[in-house]
Amino acid sequence: MSTNQHTLDLDRAHVFHSWSAQGALTPFVIAGASGTEVWDYEGRRYLDFSSQLVNVNIGHAHPKVVAAIQEQAAILPTVAPAHANLVRGEAAARILAKAGAEFGKVFFTNGGADANENAIRMARITTGRDKILSTYRSYHGNTGAAVVATGDWRRVPNEFARGHVHFFGPFPYRSEFWATTPEEEGVRALRHLERVIQSEGAESIAALLLEGIPGTAGVIMPPPGWYAGVRELCDRHGILLIIDEVMSGFGRTGDWFAWQNPELNPDGIVPDLVTFAKGVNSGYVPVGGVIISESIANAFDDQVFPGGLTYSGHPLAAASIVASVDAMEEEGIVDNAAAIGREVLGPGLHALAESHAMIGEVRGVGVFWALDLVTDRASRTPVPAATIGALKKELMDRGYLPFTADNRLHVVPPCTVSPEEVLRALAILDEAFTAVGG
Repeated sequence: MSTNQHTLDLDRAHVFHSWSAQGALTPFVIAGASGTEVWDYEGRRYLDFSSQLVNVNIGHAHPKVVAAIQEQAAILPTVAPAHANLVRGEAAARILAKAGAEFGKVFFTNGGADANENAIRMARITTGRDKILSTYRSYHGNTGAAVVATGDWRRVPNEFARGHVHFFGPFPYRSEFWATTPEEEGVRALRHLERVIQSEGAESIAALLLEGIPGTAGVIMPPPGWYAGVRELCDRHGILLIIDEVMSGFGRTGDWFAWQNPELNPDGIVPDLVTFAKGVNSGYVPVGGVIISESIANAFDDQVFPGGLTYSGHPLAAASIVASVDAMEEEGIVDNAAAIGREVLGPGLHALAESHAMIGEVRGVGVFWALDLVTDRASRTPVPAATIGALKKELMDRGYLPFTADNRLHVVPPCTVSPEEVLRALAILDEAFTAVGG
C-alpha cells in the first residue's frame, strides 16, 4: 500500500531512528526523487536544498549512475575485498586522478565514519604515536574513534576511544580569540593550536584531523593562512595531516576537494591522508574511503595493515563511483556548482541578509552555504530552537526541504541545481523569513 500514512505507520512501528528520542517523531515521507526535487505519495513536491545529508551532489536518480548500478548488479553483484575486481580498480583510479600525483592508493570503506577510523589507524601505525587532535566544532562520524574525534555534543555520551584531544579551530564570526578580522583569527587560532601541540607533547601526536570546511558545525570558512599554517606545524613536529572531505568533497565547494580550492588554499598545501564518502557517488550505494599518500601506502608494503571490511570496495558502490565521477566530468557538474555559488546562490543569500535582520552572517562557497541566524546582530545571540522549528515549517509548507543545525539554516542543494531552481528557492526563503521574522 503506497500512501504517506502507511509508510509512516510502518516506520513508527518498526524503525529506530538515529540521534532522536523515538516517541515524538513524525518523519517526513519521501516516495521518490529526481534531480533537485523529492515528492511524497500524495504528489507534493519539494526542492531538496538539504541534499538529504549534504550528500546527493549529483542529484537524485541520475540516469547514468542508476544504469551503472543496474548493469553491475547483473554482472557481479558482490565480491570479497581480497579479490581483484575491475570496477573497484577503476573507481580507485578515478579518485586518485582527482586527488593528485602525491597519492598512491585508496582504501575503500562503507562510509565516512569508518574512513576516518581507518585514517586514524594508518596515522597511528606509521608514526608510532597515539594522540589525534581535532576541533571542537567538527563532526567526523558515529563510530568508536570517529565520534570521539568529533567535537560537538554527540561526542560526550560516546567517549570510549582513547588518545583524542580537542582544540578551537578558527571561526571569525564567533571567535574564541577576540579577533576582529579573519586574518587576525587565523593567526591567533594557529598560535592556540601550537600551544596545544606543545602542551600535549608533539612527540605523542600522530595526526591532526580537520574537515576541509567544517560542515555540520556551520560551513566555517578557513581564514587566510590557515591551511598553510597547519601544514607547517604538522611538518615541524612530524604530525600527519588528515583532511576529512566526507561532506566538502566531490563538487560541494565547486572543486573536487575543498583543500584544492585556490582561494582557501592559495599555497597549494597537500594533506597526507584524505577521507571521503557522500558526494563520491551521492550515497546511491553506501561507500567511503581513505586516499593514501605514496609514503604512507608504501609503509605497508612489508607490514600488515590490521584492518578490513567485508564490503570494502563493493562492486555496486564502485560502479556508482565510476559513473558519478565520469558524469560530473562530462556534464561540467563541479564547474556548475562553482558558478552557481559565485553568480546566483551566494549573491542571492547576501541579498536576503540585507532584507532580514535575523540573518547574522552568510558563509559559504559553491553549493555549500550556511545562514547564521541571530536574535540581534550586535550581540550575535543565536535564535532559539523554536524559531528554527517555525522557519522549517514555513519552508516545508512552501515546498522547500531544509537542512537545519542548531541556530543555522544550511543551504546545500545538489551540484546539479539550476539557476532557475536557486531563484525559486530564494523566493521561498524570502517568504519564510518574512513570515517568521517580520
